[in-house]
Amino acid sequence: MDQIAITRTVTVAAWPFAAGHLGELTRLLPFEMIDEVLTATRRTQQRIRLLPARVVVYLLIAGCLFADLGYQRVWSKLVAGLHPLPVPDPSGSALRQARQRLGPAPMRALFELLRGPAATSAATVWWRGLMPVVIDGTVLTVADSPANLLRYAKQRGNNGGSGYPTLRLSALLACGTRSVLDAVFDPLSTGEIAQAHHLARSLRSGMLLLGDRNYASADLITRIAATGADLLIRCKSSRKLPVLGRYPDGSWLSTVNGLRVRVVDARISITTTSGSHTGDYRLITTLLDARRHPAGDLARLYHQRWEIETAYLELKSSILGGRVLRARTPDGIDQEIHALLITYQLLRTAMADATDSRPGLDPDRASFTTALNAARDQIILAAGVIADTVIDLVGAIGERVLANLLPDRRVRTKTRMIKRSNSKYQARGPNIDRRTYKATTNIDVITNEP
Repeated sequence: MDQIAITRTVTVAAWPFAAGHLGELTRLLPFEMIDEVLTATRRTQQRIRLLPARVVVYLLIAGCLFADLGYQRVWSKLVAGLHPLPVPDPSGSALRQARQRLGPAPMRALFELLRGPAATSAATVWWRGLMPVVIDGTVLTVADSPANLLRYAKQRGNNGGSGYPTLRLSALLACGTRSVLDAVFDPLSTGEIAQAHHLARSLRSGMLLLGDRNYASADLITRIAATGADLLIRCKSSRKLPVLGRYPDGSWLSTVNGLRVRVVDARISITTTSGSHTGDYRLITTLLDARRHPAGDLARLYHQRWEIETAYLELKSSILGGRVLRARTPDGIDQEIHALLITYQLLRTAMADATDSRPGLDPDRASFTTALNAARDQIILAAGVIADTVIDLVGAIGERVLANLLPDRRVRTKTRMIKRSNSKYQARGPNIDRRTYKATTNIDVITNEP
């Protein structure tokens, strides 16, 4: 009798997480996919537990949505809308042991299934038949624990260090939808160039990779070109490149490591009511047809490289709220980062589905914060469990996004600038102008001999 009672309780408690407790997120991450991953990674529970492996996966996703809460409070959010269904009340220790039993492999495998460009018919995600994608790296802070310190070192600073260990995360994103194509993370001793060589596995013909000056390495350029993808990468203006020929638009033909490339020297001026700022850019591209890909248009396109800065802001500020990753072991960090990337990808997929339901709507009009808050509400309200909620292709998150569209994007000159510092110790000084201006951008291709 005791065994039957336990089985019944576990089945009822686990069912909401498999049958729609996360609302639209469960549609985007169906329990059948999770079960297949658990089977493939051999993490399916061997006996009946209060916290089956499938439930722990959804717990990790919810933990990213509520990054400011401990896992016991995250669990309370998960079951808040399930009254009067019988649900377990696990201790913090039980939740920790369940995450440890699961390990990082299932979350890693789930990310491999979910990563990739979001499906959309929006014309703005393409540029002259190519999909612009962008690569860049960032730094994440992890918990200061003995286990983490064995793998992740503290960053040096003016006062002896940051206080917390850090790691380097590099990602490959689709510019139009900001969906994650691939990602990799390592200790800071691994540089962005080494991580870029790894991420090159996800580049394909028909993609156009945008990158900053850090990625202008000759070996990396050759590696990218070998994938069939094209590239548009900035390099130092002082870099000496041979001039093999001139194009009518002012660009010129050259070679990098034996690879024929086209070089564009552009002077970009941004004018506001407060004055003008001018900078010179040298871009290297494998797009050699100047009539199909004019130099001025390439210089304008390069601005989309900043899409990844916005994505990192959404990951580190909107989702994490600037907080340190909570896991206290390297395996836990692996599990948490992949859960974070999965959560971000699910939200981006829901946003792309929503904007795609209205022909001609630019995915840039979708608000990430709106989607994030809608996903949180889905969990708290237990959408699709208590009531017979019908979720269509747009879904509850998408409906909220469509009801709160952003205005057309204005020209940005300082993507990372914050208007109010979170800490007086992080403020950059009283003389920084944080006002918003209407800006006019002027691009001139420089035709002087290099």
